[in-house]
Amino acid sequence: MRIALALGLCILAGSAATLLAAPATITENTATAQPAARKKPVGQPSREALRSRINENVVTIMAGSSSGTDLAIVQDIADVLDEGDALRVVPMVGKGPAQNVKDVVFLRGVDMGVTQANILKHFAQTGEIGSNLTSQIAYVAKLFNEEMHILVRSDVEDIKSLAGKPVNFGASGSGTEITSRLIFEALGIDVQARHLPETEAIEQLKAGKIDAAIVVTGKPAPMLAALRDTKGLKLLPVPYAKQLEADYYPGTLTHADYPALVPEGASVDTVAVCAVLVSFNWSGDHVRQRKIAKFIDQFFTKFDALTKSPHHPKWQEVNFAATLENWQRSPISQKWIDRAKASTMTATADSGTRRSFDTFLAQSAPRGTPISEEERAVLFKAFLEWSKTQNRN
Repeated sequence: MRIALALGLCILAGSAATLLAAPATITENTATAQPAARKKPVGQPSREALRSRINENVVTIMAGSSSGTDLAIVQDIADVLDEGDALRVVPMVGKGPAQNVKDVVFLRGVDMGVTQANILKHFAQTGEIGSNLTSQIAYVAKLFNEEMHILVRSDVEDIKSLAGKPVNFGASGSGTEITSRLIFEALGIDVQARHLPETEAIEQLKAGKIDAAIVVTGKPAPMLAALRDTKGLKLLPVPYAKQLEADYYPGTLTHADYPALVPEGASVDTVAVCAVLVSFNWSGDHVRQRKIAKFIDQFFTKFDALTKSPHHPKWQEVNFAATLENWQRSPISQKWIDRAKASTMTATADSGTRRSFDTFLAQSAPRGTPISEEERAVLFKAFLEWSKTQNRN
């Protein structure tokens, strides 16, 4: 009996030991069965490498506010130039051409910006953002003209009649505010400047609380083109006076631009400022300059696509080779333009030479004598050598 009991206790003890040991064994086996950490497929760049590559090929452009033309223009650039990770243009909504100059000079992450030529001149003269602005800023390209729009009630006949009256110049420090102030000062018209948002200004104009609301942007100005209730409102002419000729251009607003504000067959004379795409003037070996170089090459190479529908009609006005007086063009832009001019001259010369050769063959070869392509190539080479000799003589 004692022997049987002892044997039973031994068996129970063994079973208990087995049961107590089991969890450890299961845990070890489970740990061993866990899948190994995922390995990066062969040939695939690491996350950091991909991130670095993408950021090396991203260019940011500060545009104007969402109510202006500049944002649509920069969005067109982004659409045409996009090449995925190879080049990406990121439009940024800004506060207008005046703030855009400050952002290009001071704000981290801003590569380029759209501003206006008279705003650049104003900052250079005042020294507001530094005494050496002309050396800090380089223009990539002149763009298009941005027109001055003066919205008034129908009983206002002349810009001089606004003297002494409340006129909305837009937000303080904005491109519209600076341009309006400069033009009214040049014309000798002293008004009570207001600084209201565009929507509020139009409402106050309708209510008779102000006498005019000004917008300076490329036509058609989105805010004005979207107006539906225009009864009793019109666009006021701005004379192209002699004192404006140095900094501004003549402009015209038509019925096609603003069907609800300009009668069919009529037009409204105004003045315009030149929009400019600018960048900070980085040194040639700077990483930011290399990004801008890639942008400029694609921008100029693909420019013709920007002039086609459905892109903004203002692209039809752009001559990117035009110069901006008293400002330095980006060296990268200048090199591209110089290469293009040289190539055009070479192509023209080649075309003229081939026409001369064709004339020479027609006059010297017997009529009806067939000439193989190989013979033509040999004769053409000889003709070039002969032409050089004639030029030296």
